[in-house]
Amino acid sequence: MLKIGHIELPVPIMLSPMAGVSDLPFRLISRSFGSPLAFAEMIDINAISQKDKRTTHMLLSSPEDRPLGVQFLGNSELQIPLAIERLDGHAVDLIDFNAACPSPKVTRKGKGAALMKEPKKLAGILSALVREGRLPVAVKIRAGWDADSVNARDVALRAQDAGITCLFIHGRTKTQGYSGVVDYAVIRDVKEALTIPVIASGDNLSLEKIRRMFNETGCDGVAIARGALGNPWIFSETMTYMKDGTVLPKPDVSARIAVMKRHLEMCVTHWGEKRGVGIFHKFFIWYTRGLKGLRPLRNRAFRTGTKDGLIEVIDQLARQHPRCKDRMPSQGPVRPDITAH
Repeated sequence: MLKIGHIELPVPIMLSPMAGVSDLPFRLISRSFGSPLAFAEMIDINAISQKDKRTTHMLLSSPEDRPLGVQFLGNSELQIPLAIERLDGHAVDLIDFNAACPSPKVTRKGKGAALMKEPKKLAGILSALVREGRLPVAVKIRAGWDADSVNARDVALRAQDAGITCLFIHGRTKTQGYSGVVDYAVIRDVKEALTIPVIASGDNLSLEKIRRMFNETGCDGVAIARGALGNPWIFSETMTYMKDGTVLPKPDVSARIAVMKRHLEMCVTHWGEKRGVGIFHKFFIWYTRGLKGLRPLRNRAFRTGTKDGLIEVIDQLARQHPRCKDRMPSQGPVRPDITAH
């Protein structure tokens, strides 16, 4: 069990926030396979302070979507009180502050991973969140800005002194983005320095890699992002293995199709047919990774703008692969605008 403030998680795994992905349907699908904690998409403090409609929609939840974390993005402690006030009335259980996003459009504004270069400023923002908020506060950091300024341990200690409840760390620098290798030693160094829970992220794409993360870092929990795209089974696989050491078989095509139809229905209910179908197009690609002869079906899927049209394509997939048990591959390349925060 992992405890973060008042939140008790039966297994130390969770779903990370991802831009353009982590809406309510995706979170509920992930939870149905065992993710005990999930995060909404990253929210800019300025947007929530101004009651931006898109941001308000991102915070929509349901009784099954608990506990729920919200990740803030900002660069000033002056923004904190109003942002906290705007959370009133929303079902939120944990606030995570982002000091890890490597996107240039974020860092050039002094936000996200840019705050790794300003540990004192980051600590001030975290202190304000702890002081103003009624919820547990966490922070997400990276190994450092670049290979010459790996300062995660120092930043983490300052964050702990600011009063946060737990710390998330991605084992790459800002300049690495999502390329290169995760530095397990940096994560381990941070874990050994802190007394609060440390949650590790970066390349948690399969049960094998999640096991390696725990073994090499000693972390208290792992956050799963890209590994869950089209593969919610990663949560049930990890949960079952941690419970009794059983390794579950990979899902066959019939299992994928059942989840695809359920996910599509939820997208349409949540967003309306036009937008829900458009959003589901990318999930169609992720759910069908590793299957052969998919190009014509994917082209058809992207041309259709109706739920019934997509259902027809999914049914055709079932006819093409009646008894296929292709291996569910580890996460391959994703669209460059899919950012795990």
